[in-house]
Amino acid sequence: MLLAIDVGNTETVIGLFGPDRPERPDAMGFARATGEHGLVYHWRISTLSERTPDEHAMMLTQLLDLEGLDLRGAVSAMAISSSAPTVTTQLRRMANRWFSDLDVTVIGPGTKSGMPILYDNPREVGADRIADAVGAYDLYPGALIIVDMGTATVFDVVSAKGEYLGGAIAPGVAISLEALYTQASALRSVELVRPRSVIGRSTVESIQSGVLYGFAGQVDGLVSRIKEELGDATVIATGGLAGLIAPYTTTVEHVEPWLTLHGLRIVHERNHSGATT
Repeated sequence: MLLAIDVGNTETVIGLFGPDRPERPDAMGFARATGEHGLVYHWRISTLSERTPDEHAMMLTQLLDLEGLDLRGAVSAMAISSSAPTVTTQLRRMANRWFSDLDVTVIGPGTKSGMPILYDNPREVGADRIADAVGAYDLYPGALIIVDMGTATVFDVVSAKGEYLGGAIAPGVAISLEALYTQASALRSVELVRPRSVIGRSTVESIQSGVLYGFAGQVDGLVSRIKEELGDATVIATGGLAGLIAPYTTTVEHVEPWLTLHGLRIVHERNHSGATT
């Protein structure tokens, strides 16, 4: 089975995919697995740049052990995307030391994604953005706008031909709230739930309204502007905060919480044809 690891700036998402057979072509014409191709297990942990390669191996072993699985017996391949260069290095070292017998894909310059990158400098495109775009185009072939709601709110745009065009990056919910609490001493941390109305009748409700409806409005506004340049497109939300913000938008059509892991799997298959996952 394939162990997919997506390292974000704040959290790391890990997924274990069930085995299947590469039998049908995907949206880009590559061999695509059929059968039981969903996630069997998934975990979400904090991203810590201080973890050593041995600590990463121990953590993965313990996570699988919680499900009654032996890492060496259950995992036959590994795919990694990372927004944190220090963590990327440590995961490479972990793979070289503990899993040198496995097929390992680390998304980076030179990795075959199967998707043309039309950025001015393709090397600037983050691994997670590539994985999101590849995964989204596999699920919804056609023009796409992907909104990844994590530490930053990232908008990625894919053409109807399956070309990565670029996008937009804005501060995310967590960053914005941290700045708000730090700079405004009278404000305190609140639970992000839907307030009674858009017009908050307390400081807590005012913050809740500003965050939920404000960020939803940001998504709708940027999506509308992108569509003015791109034309009609399917809008997909992903990331740790997608489930919180997407319900209050008017433009998001699909929420795919494990989109990055799905794209990671596809990129791995394109770089290790015939690999059993």
